[in-house]
Amino acid sequence: MYAEKLTRKSDCQWSIAPFGSMRVPVTVFADRELLKGMDDQVYRQAANVAALPGVVGASYTMPDAHWGYGFPIGGVAGFDARRGGIISAGGVGFDIACGVRALRTGLSYDDIERCKDQLATLLAKRIPAGVGSRGKLELSPSEMDDMLRGGAHWAVSRGYGTQVDLTRIEQGGQMNEARPRHVSDRAKQRQTNQVGTLGSGNHYLEVQRISAVYDEAIAQAFGLALGEVVVSIHCGSRGLGHQIGTDFLPRMVKAAQREGLDLPEKELACAPIQSDLGKQYFGAMNAGINCAVANRQVLTHLVRQVFADLPPGGDLQLIYDVSHNTCKVEEHVVEGKPTKLHVHRKGATRAFGPGHPDLPDEFQASGQPVLIGGTMGTSSYILAGTQRGMELSLGSCCHGAGRAMSRKKATKRWHGKDVVHHLASKGIVIRGASLRGIAEEAPGAYKDVTVVVDATEKAGLARKVARLEPMICVKG
Repeated sequence: MYAEKLTRKSDCQWSIAPFGSMRVPVTVFADRELLKGMDDQVYRQAANVAALPGVVGASYTMPDAHWGYGFPIGGVAGFDARRGGIISAGGVGFDIACGVRALRTGLSYDDIERCKDQLATLLAKRIPAGVGSRGKLELSPSEMDDMLRGGAHWAVSRGYGTQVDLTRIEQGGQMNEARPRHVSDRAKQRQTNQVGTLGSGNHYLEVQRISAVYDEAIAQAFGLALGEVVVSIHCGSRGLGHQIGTDFLPRMVKAAQREGLDLPEKELACAPIQSDLGKQYFGAMNAGINCAVANRQVLTHLVRQVFADLPPGGDLQLIYDVSHNTCKVEEHVVEGKPTKLHVHRKGATRAFGPGHPDLPDEFQASGQPVLIGGTMGTSSYILAGTQRGMELSLGSCCHGAGRAMSRKKATKRWHGKDVVHHLASKGIVIRGASLRGIAEEAPGAYKDVTVVVDATEKAGLARKVARLEPMICVKG
């Protein structure tokens, strides 16, 4: 039904005009191949988002989109509080501030190849991964609140990294609007010993070589060179973020009924931004963002220790850290006027263009580094945000390959041992907490990340800078 309403705007941009209760159109960024692979449920969910109060511009759908809880994964929408705009836990997702950070090592492919198995084993030993994994840090209640307020700043103050790291993290590594008092005791309890852990699912730590450079000038600004090795860390806010979503969603369902919000489906549970509940969720969610960046900061420290213990050594410097499950207050041009919006990005990455005031000086000319994770058997990419993307999609783009099949289907099709052996034949060393988890994340369970990234670039959302190929992958 919804797919039939798509009209083509360009090779990689499609639209569904408002109908029914929709307040704004749906904009889909994808080529024809990706469009065919999208379930009609994706368009239906995007249309539902377009019907929410206070939405402006459009309901945006990224090239890696697939259907999710309420909002599609790969969905972006901005809401204006002055127009009765809402904030939605389903529009952020359960893994609050799941994101990617990349570190350059200064090492070559040959440096790593000589110690690859040893490095893989040591990383797997030092980086807690898997369902229920626990780190060495155990936070007291007061330390927990300090971490939720301080984010990466808290981690650096504890000796996990440097002040320079903070300049290379989205929002400087700390959300000042965090309110730990709105995070439940249960959520805090779940996080007590999970800081500095990788988690499970699609989370990973990869050692990757730069196999292609597409824009030499921007690559130089990012500190990237062909043949050198980088480390990417993909994880989020662990049990705390999931519990925040679990706590607030039923409260938002009831609040929507009280506020008289006519929601297309219950999974779009939300609250007016200006309401008490909306403010409470925003404060708790920002605490979840701080938790995620603190987690990645501690993991960075552990990775640096591993590299320091091996002969090649390496000077691991942070390239950038950006999240893809958030709601942030940003200024965008709406109907010709700068307007503050609560921008939801669920499975979508912030991709600010050149000259944006939130970017550090070294990225003012290039635009923001955008980190796109692939699969453990394919490529990942580093992109740069564009001014065109600011205009097209509220400065947003894809976040990864996007699932092509469920985890259940993947385990029926692949066995973990077979995946490990296949990747080993390609020179990729896998260390996983479970063979089932490896099967769930088999490369074939995902869309082709190169097709996704090419569509992202053709649409104008971001520019390709470098391609990364996995050498070592540590999976939860």
